[in-house]
Amino acid sequence: MRLFVPICYSSVSKQSFKDEKYSFRSIYHSFITHLSPFHPLIKEPSIEPWIYTALLAFLAAGTIKGTLGVGLPVAAVALMAQFIDPRLAITLMVFPILFANTWQFLRARERVLIAKRHWIFALALLITFSIATFFTARVSGNALIIFVGIVIIVFSITNLMFNPPPIPDRLDRPCQIFFGALSGITGGLTAIWSPAIAIYLIGRGIEKDEFVGISGFLFLVGSIPLCLGFWLNGMLTGTTAVLSMTMMIPTLIGFSLGEFIRKRIDAKKFKSIVLIFFLFMGLNLIRKGLF
Repeated sequence: MRLFVPICYSSVSKQSFKDEKYSFRSIYHSFITHLSPFHPLIKEPSIEPWIYTALLAFLAAGTIKGTLGVGLPVAAVALMAQFIDPRLAITLMVFPILFANTWQFLRARERVLIAKRHWIFALALLITFSIATFFTARVSGNALIIFVGIVIIVFSITNLMFNPPPIPDRLDRPCQIFFGALSGITGGLTAIWSPAIAIYLIGRGIEKDEFVGISGFLFLVGSIPLCLGFWLNGMLTGTTAVLSMTMMIPTLIGFSLGEFIRKRIDAKKFKSIVLIFFLFMGLNLIRKGLF
């Protein structure tokens, strides 16, 4: 099968495209050699190891997402950023995040009620997320790696050791604005916006099933400016879109596997193991960014 794909020849800010015919294998080779915003990704002309790494990363991330309800971008970005440019890792998250969170929210109960109760959080998230995505392409690779590492460490420590104070009803709206804005900033820069959402929901004392539904709604809201923002800033091109869509397949398989695992294992023990793993990956990313 032959495909037409746009190939990027210039910088992030000014894109010019040229349509050519490529086989599926050639798409990936042209991806390495022509996507200037993400160089250098890998020095060898063969990219099979990179493809296997990405597929395994999304399979693992989908499994974690299906089991815990959160952790898809944290797991996928953390794993891929160990080997490739973090901006590419973040860009590949666009369609798996959009797909997985749509799936998660549609399976939730009382979706309209969830949206009515958390529209302020969603609005703050949407506005700050849209603004932050325009800075992602301008941040240096090392600085972005360090920031991703810090966000992952905060996510891990928050879920492992930190019990946020309860949020009373009278402070709910201000907290929705604050945590929504914080989620949008971290999400726009790293495609990871679950830490602030998790802190807010835990502070509100949200139960497990409702937690999954609300987080699915807020993740879905963030997915929209993530997709549009990365397209407008030039990071999401025809080729990266094809690659991102491809990653939905292992994500869905992992999500289904995670739902199966959730019913059969001790979720708390599994969560602790995953978070400790995230913590070490975050530390390693900071080490890479500094040295």
